[in-house]
Amino acid sequence: MEQAFWLQRWHEGRIGFHRTEVMPLLEKHWGALALAAGSRVFVPLAGKSLDLLWLAAQGHRVLGVELSPLAIEQFFSEHGLTPQVHTSRYGTHHVAGDIELICGDAFALDAEALADCAGVYDRAAMIALPPAMRAPYVDELYARLPIGCRGLLITLEYPQAEKQGPPFSVEEDEVRMRFAPRWSVDLLERRDILAHEPGFGTSALSTAVCRLQRVR
Repeated sequence: MEQAFWLQRWHEGRIGFHRTEVMPLLEKHWGALALAAGSRVFVPLAGKSLDLLWLAAQGHRVLGVELSPLAIEQFFSEHGLTPQVHTSRYGTHHVAGDIELICGDAFALDAEALADCAGVYDRAAMIALPPAMRAPYVDELYARLPIGCRGLLITLEYPQAEKQGPPFSVEEDEVRMRFAPRWSVDLLERRDILAHEPGFGTSALSTAVCRLQRVR
């Protein structure tokens, strides 16, 4: 998707992907990564997710990247936080406590920016990208995370022909194909959620949770 597409959606308030509660699958499965307290966790396409606050509350240092300045402004204002702001070659950094959000292009982050990230949390990034962008997303951005990094990836699975994304359907087989051989992939859960999303407009809908680990 073009950057203008997402900026326009935030400008118009068309952010149905934003949850007004912490993702239950994050709360359920995050412990499977066994990350040490104080570990830095990377959150691509972070939006204004409440999951950022939850991760920080677990004792992690959170590094999010988000294209929309409006999303970042809303995140801090809605939670009564006043960030310190500075700029770098990656974009404009907003830092409050253990949460740092960079307003910029996730693809502009290099290995130096992500060098101390022990974890990665991807709930809305992979499924926001069409197939042509998912390959460079994994081959370039994920490749800049250090060996040993562990992640939680949450995707949607549905008959893609029945709906135009985003969010897009990303099947388990595609996840395994795209992340091999650098990352190990373990499916932790697949859950049928069609009954809970009656307006989604497809004949089937599941969410899947995978644990990732950079092995090479």
